[in-house]
Amino acid sequence: MDRQIIVLLGLICCLLRSYTSLYAQDPWLIETKGFPMDTYHGAMVGNGMLGLISSQEPMKNSMVITAGTYDKYGRGGVSNYFPSIDFLAMDLKVDGVAVSISQISSYSQCLDMLHGSFEGRFTLPERARVSYAFRALRHLPHCALLTLDITPTKDVEVTVTNRHRTPDALREGVMRHNVYSRSHARIDMISTDAVSPTGKVRLTASSAFILPEGVKVISTDHRASDNDSHFLRHSITLRKGQSVRLGLIGTLITSIQHHDPAAEADRLTLFASLQGLNQLINRHEQEWADLWEGDILIGGDSQTQQDVHAMLYHLYSSINEALPECGVSPMGLSGLGYNGHVFWDADIWMMPVLAALHPEMARRMVEYRFNRLEAACRNARLHGYKGAMFPWESSDTGGEETPVWALTGTFEHHISGCVAYSAWLSYLATQDKRWLRDKVWPILKETADFWVSRIEEDAQGDAHIRNVVCADEWAENVDDNAFTNGIAMTNLQIALRAAHLLNLPASSQWARYAHSLPLLRFADGTVREHATYKGESIKQADVNLLAYPLHCVTDTAQILRDLDFYRVRVPQKNTPAMTQAIFSLLYARLGMKNEAMRYLHEAYRPNLCAPFRTLAEYNGGDNPYFLTGAGGVLQALVMGFGGYDFTDSGLRLQYKPLLPDGWSSFKVTFGR
Repeated sequence: MDRQIIVLLGLICCLLRSYTSLYAQDPWLIETKGFPMDTYHGAMVGNGMLGLISSQEPMKNSMVITAGTYDKYGRGGVSNYFPSIDFLAMDLKVDGVAVSISQISSYSQCLDMLHGSFEGRFTLPERARVSYAFRALRHLPHCALLTLDITPTKDVEVTVTNRHRTPDALREGVMRHNVYSRSHARIDMISTDAVSPTGKVRLTASSAFILPEGVKVISTDHRASDNDSHFLRHSITLRKGQSVRLGLIGTLITSIQHHDPAAEADRLTLFASLQGLNQLINRHEQEWADLWEGDILIGGDSQTQQDVHAMLYHLYSSINEALPECGVSPMGLSGLGYNGHVFWDADIWMMPVLAALHPEMARRMVEYRFNRLEAACRNARLHGYKGAMFPWESSDTGGEETPVWALTGTFEHHISGCVAYSAWLSYLATQDKRWLRDKVWPILKETADFWVSRIEEDAQGDAHIRNVVCADEWAENVDDNAFTNGIAMTNLQIALRAAHLLNLPASSQWARYAHSLPLLRFADGTVREHATYKGESIKQADVNLLAYPLHCVTDTAQILRDLDFYRVRVPQKNTPAMTQAIFSLLYARLGMKNEAMRYLHEAYRPNLCAPFRTLAEYNGGDNPYFLTGAGGVLQALVMGFGGYDFTDSGLRLQYKPLLPDGWSSFKVTFGR
């Protein structure tokens, strides 16, 4: 009897393992079925320059975004991202039947994070099986590719139409059609030129079909649909069972990247067209394979693994190390949230992950700040300070871009210390003294000088930083904010360390204030958020950031005391995702498994949006993808569960790694 029970239990365990394997989430693919959907937050494919956001409609995008492209057009009275020309939409007819959600069956969409593509599959009943895939080509940052695979179930005539549409925000649209013919190739190209709302930016999109050899083209047609759109149409014949792949290659470039975007867009489309589909796809996938050398691997928890890959995927999609600089907004290239502006989100929440996994990508973020150092110095002078005062919201110019009604733009001064800290991490990650001297040191010096001019002394000679907006932005115009004082002292300390490493002179004022700003406390020893704080609800982590990333608080009992006090003061709604990630990181470093996992899940799971588990800023929010929250969770994993931290000799294992219950393994791998 006992033996029979053992055998039965063994069979049950085998079945459970099979069931789990069958229904476990794929670590790389997020698939959805059942269209149309009432709630649909599109998935993004991006390459650091272009962001294409998916639509429910097959072979369409809901929006196209170009990185670093700003103009004013009525939102907040400041510069902002605007939707770019939609240049890669395709219409498909098979034997005169137009493909739409209502006409197809077995429709699915899938985000393939491993290969950097967004794919769809469907059947057009009694006519053909079809799949398509969008790629923002990683090796050609101004180019994107749509491939279409068709297998007819009978002899058919197929019509493919590429349609350009110019959004209402753009003006002065010009529609062009050119044929470039050689003995070995004929390329029909359509192009659209336009200017941004005020005329500040010129932009051009161009595109061309890449048709397979041996396919008979019946007709080609170019027409303007209306004043804002035109299309190029090819009709071809296919035999039953004749599987073919055709491509649509497109380029989008602006006058910010090239002095003559109209000519360069056409050149790049010609260049890509003559590479051929196989080479374009192979190069793109090899670039993504290189990116995934920097990875976080979780065994035994397939859903968390998939979610973590999604966070890394969206971060990698929004930055490209081949570009001269990358300023990344909280939403990356997934939407127009926060006007595309660059905040401390990039410096404190996203950049440390890249400094660990892909240091060269992190450098591009520092280059963005370095190239706007002069503007930050002008900003300091405008406010009566010295050195560099970086704007709370930055765009292309490096001037302040916060809407006037928000006091963050005039008082959230901790951003300058955050920029300095980020630059310093980029040095620690690479140990490159030339980089330290040429790019990091100028930022450290000017921001340190800013803090010296910003600090005030009272009648007793004690130092203070007064009248700031805290990292907890619900606290405005207060004195001696914990995080602001902590980041200012950190800024001064790393400036002194850099001066020593480079054998350069350091201001005596830096040393005077590097350890003298107050971290206020309540009677029980808990660090007080600011001078008038009485225990109110807080928007996001502030005091707890003193333990990580700043290391201003290192005593275990103090870290726990501050965690116990502030973790219950963060409401469940309307607070950004990264706060709970800091709680998780600190609990992981303290070896407290249950608390670390609780806050890891709370940091992002309530914020996920259907159908691709895209991460919103808030619980119940609808503005994904929130890279800031993703950066917080990824730091919790690498620096908390993984035990890594930056030291004077680079990224090192500094804490005992934590393997939570339910995880069979955990590993961080590092790219170049």
